Amino acid sequence: MDKAVLTVVGKDKVGIIAAVSNALAEKNVNILDLSQTIMENIFTMIVLVDVASATEPFHKLAEEMKLLGDSMQLKIQLQHESIFDSMHQI
Repeated sequence: MDKAVLTVVGKDKVGIIAAVSNALAEKNVNILDLSQTIMENIFTMIVLVDVASATEPFHKLAEEMKLLGDSMQLKIQLQHESIFDSMHQI
C-alpha cells in the first residue's frame, strides 16, 4: 500500500466532498480515512488515501488535485506519507 495525505481548506460551499472524492475515484485512488469539519464557515478536510493503484504518477496526481482546488477557490495539497514519516524521525 502506498499512502498519501490530502488536505483541503477553504470557504465552505456545497459539493466539496463530492468533487474531491469523484476526482480521486476517476484516478483509481482509494480513500482509506477521512476527517472533515467546518470552523466558522471554513471547511477543512484531511483524507488518507491509497495511491498504489493510481492511474497517474504521483506528481501529476498532486498537480491535478491542486488545480481542482484552484478551480473551486480551495487549497488542496497531496503529500506522500513518507514526508510525515521523515518529519517524525530522530
